[in-house]
Amino acid sequence: MQLLNGVGFARLENAIQAAGTRQQVIANNIANVDTPYFKRSNVSFETLLQNELNGGMPTLRGYRTDSRHFIIGSSGKVPEPKITVDDRTAMNNNLNNVDIDSEMSLLAENKLRYDSYIEQLNYQIKMKRVATEGR
Repeated sequence: MQLLNGVGFARLENAIQAAGTRQQVIANNIANVDTPYFKRSNVSFETLLQNELNGGMPTLRGYRTDSRHFIIGSSGKVPEPKITVDDRTAMNNNLNNVDIDSEMSLLAENKLRYDSYIEQLNYQIKMKRVATEGR
């Protein structure tokens, strides 16, 4: 029985890690708002996860007893967050492309996203506890 090590928990764990990474990247962007020639970075995870989920997963999943068997259904693969640098744009005279207002709104959005991931994780743990303890 997979209580805490299923694909759903792996997705939530990677989403929480992506939100933490995004927090660090946005903080770095904000810290370098006046640094000449600095190029902002971005973290992409949710689109990678959505692409993985939309990959045409069949409804059935085969049980593999040997590593040489074909994989039938979802592989359970969870993408890792990807950091990209936007080096094609420039907003200021010093060729810096960090917009402080945009970064602050991204920071607020990331906090809401992180809070919702933690709330979902707590709810799933609570439901697993209720199911196993019977309370």
